[in-house]
This record gives sequence, structure tokens and C-alpha cells, in this order.
Amino acid sequence: MADETAARTDLADLARTRMDELQLSYRRASVLAVDPEDPESGSLWTRGTLENLANRRVIKAPGPAALRALAAALQLPLRIVQDAAAGQFMDIDTLWDEDEETRLMVRHYQSLTPEDREKLRAIAEAWGRPNQG
Repeated sequence: MADETAARTDLADLARTRMDELQLSYRRASVLAVDPEDPESGSLWTRGTLENLANRRVIKAPGPAALRALAAALQLPLRIVQDAAAGQFMDIDTLWDEDEETRLMVRHYQSLTPEDREKLRAIAEAWGRPNQG
């Protein structure tokens, strides 16, 4: 299955770009990919899986611990890695309000009309505002 190419590559592109920025080899990134909530578990990403991910090959969707470990290796906030994984593995796009406190997750966001996208942004903004009354 590793020979097949992923349909969406959000997490793959994020990982490849960030590894380039940090000048991380697959091997070094694999060593750093430890879940900060359970460091005793050791590395949760193999060199081969990271290489398959970065080369846009299909891999098994990572779970929460693996995403925390990847965020640690890439030195990124967890939510950025989670959003990229949601896009790649579930075709879900994430919208944040201006304060980045409210997150709206939408399937097939890119296929919506500009008007519908704006409605969703307005919902996220309204939801994030404190009640006034």
C-alpha cells in the first residue's frame, strides 16, 4: 500500500516543509518523534514511515499520541499538526475565528461556494463571541 499516493497531502507537505526548515533527516526526526505525554513509550514514528509520509505515499492514519510525537519532532503546535492530519486523512478543513479560540471543522470545505464559506466563517465568529445579554 505504501506505493499508492495519498489523495490529500496536507500532513505530508507540512512534515516535508518543516523537516527541510529544521534540516532534519528522516532518521533524526524519527528519534525526536516522542509523545511528550508519554516519553517512556519512545519514538512513535519510524524512519520509513516518515519517509513515506513526506513522499506522499499512503500511510496508516496516525492516532493522537503519534500526532503529539510528530508535533514535538517538527517543533510545531499540536493543533497545526492535527489540522493537517484531519485534512489528509479525513478530508476535513479547519476554520479558526480571528482569536484562534474557536475551531470549526468542515468536510469538503474547498468544494463549497464562496458564499457558503463566508457563512461558515460567520458562524465560527459568532460562536466564539461571549454572550451579550
